[in-house]
Amino acid sequence: MSRTRLTSKGQVTVPIDVRRALDIHTGDELVFEVHGDEIRVRPERRRHLGELRGALKATRPFPGRDAVREETARRRAEARQSGAGEARRPAQEGG
Repeated sequence: MSRTRLTSKGQVTVPIDVRRALDIHTGDELVFEVHGDEIRVRPERRRHLGELRGALKATRPFPGRDAVREETARRRAEARQSGAGEARRPAQEGG
């Protein structure tokens, strides 16, 4: 069993043995659950984007990464030619 102390700001440090056992790291979110006079703390597990693959049914076949990149480049080039990207360009000094 590990112990820690509550600071005046309501903060606690999770002991290293607990962090290692639960594989939690800086920036991970913890969930506090109150059950009677006990507190349960558990890590909020987030999924990696790759784990979500196949979660939704496709409405059309995926054309492939290269085709998507080519289409994106084409649309960006069209936007630049039409002046749609002008608002995002920084103003040039002097001139």
